[in-house]
Amino acid sequence: MDISVNSSSLIIIFVSLVVSISIHEMMHAFAGYALGDTTAQEHGRLSLNPLRHIDPFLTILLPLITLIVFQMPFLAAKPVPFDPSRVKFGDYGAGLVALAGPLTNLILACLAGLMMAITGPNLVIGLFGQINVILFVFNMIPIPPLDGSRVLYAVAPEEVQAFMNQLEQFGFIIIFALILVVPGFNPLLANIDQAVVQFLHLTV
Repeated sequence: MDISVNSSSLIIIFVSLVVSISIHEMMHAFAGYALGDTTAQEHGRLSLNPLRHIDPFLTILLPLITLIVFQMPFLAAKPVPFDPSRVKFGDYGAGLVALAGPLTNLILACLAGLMMAITGPNLVIGLFGQINVILFVFNMIPIPPLDGSRVLYAVAPEEVQAFMNQLEQFGFIIIFALILVVPGFNPLLANIDQAVVQFLHLTV
C-alpha cells in the first residue's frame, strides 16, 4: 500500500500513530483487566494517555522512518504487563488479551471507512484508517513478540508452542530480517493492506 508522505500527511500520520497506538495498548490493558488480571491497571496502563504507552524511539521515530522507507511502519510500544496465571481461561485468555490490540485497530479502520462513506473522501480520516489497517495487519504476524504470535500460541499444539518459545528471544531480529532481506515479504504485507483498505473504501 502506497501512502504518500509529505509535510501535511506526515503530521496526520504522526498523530494517527500516537492515537491509534495508545488505544491499542489501552485495550490490551482493558482486556487483561476484564479477564481478571489487574497488573496493567496497577502499572497505570489502563489509560488513553499516550505518555503511558509510547517509547520516543520505538513508537514514534522508528515507524515514521520505516513508513517513509518501506511504506509500512515498524514499531513497538512499551509492552503492557500482564500475569498469565491471573488471566481467566489460561492460554486462550492470554490470546484474547493479545487480540484486543489489533482487533481495536481493525475496528477503528472500519469506523473510518464508515465515516468516509458518509462524508466522502477525506485525507485525515483516510490516513487514520489506513494507519490502523497497517497496524492491524502487521501486529497479526504470528512471530513473537507480535500480538499474532500470542493468538497463534493459544490454539497451537504443544510442539509449536515450544518452538515459538525458543523463537521469542530472536523475534525482532527475525521480523527485521523478513522486512529487509526477504524479497516478497513487504509486497505481501502491502497487498494485504491494500486489499483491506479497498474493502473498507479508505483510499484518499
